[in-house]
Amino acid sequence: MTSALSILVVEDETDIAANIGDYLEAQGHEVDFAYSGTQGLELALNSYFDVIVLDVMLPGLDGLQICLQLRTQSTRHIPIIMLTARDTLDDKLIGFKQGADDYLTKPFALAELLVRIEALSIRHRVATDHVLEIGELKINRQTQTVKRAQSVIPLSNLHYQILLAIAESHPKPLSRSDLMTKVWGAEPPESDALRSHIYQIRKQLDKPFTYDMLATLHGVGFAFKVES
Repeated sequence: MTSALSILVVEDETDIAANIGDYLEAQGHEVDFAYSGTQGLELALNSYFDVIVLDVMLPGLDGLQICLQLRTQSTRHIPIIMLTARDTLDDKLIGFKQGADDYLTKPFALAELLVRIEALSIRHRVATDHVLEIGELKINRQTQTVKRAQSVIPLSNLHYQILLAIAESHPKPLSRSDLMTKVWGAEPPESDALRSHIYQIRKQLDKPFTYDMLATLHGVGFAFKVES
């Protein structure tokens, strides 16, 4: 079973968006909405999503423009499924050239959309490089081990998930709310609990070393500092 995903639905037809959202949320996923191209691009660039469901025909920026801008501006590859009433091969090829990962023609079955979203998320995770490096920090996603300057950093599974979420957002800071959504989904802990977890991570990650890597940016979120 696929773990809960954070999904952005960019669709200006509110009835369609509501139906997609209700169905995906019933399967345990978290869904956010944008009803224009401009709003969709802003959300996609400034919040964390596992998959984006993107309509082609939108007010403001259309889906193709959004897809292209995400591929040039985002610090990470966000899997995108494009929705369109256009079903010719040329239309699909244009979408793929702009950076879409999958293509679904309207009208479609919600069950098919769900399968495509979950399959795309799994493919993306498998295709992602196992080792994430930030300065002297190395995170191996396959073995779930963390090293700093060749020293193994012992972390609980929860603290590993928190550290990984912040690392995957690098070099962009990860907001407190996005971190809690990514790690805990619909049942985030109290703010004091998160503060305690960050403190414990810092004790393992930063205390034995000459400078602190994990930074709290007040009013912004969490980020890594790397010495040149």
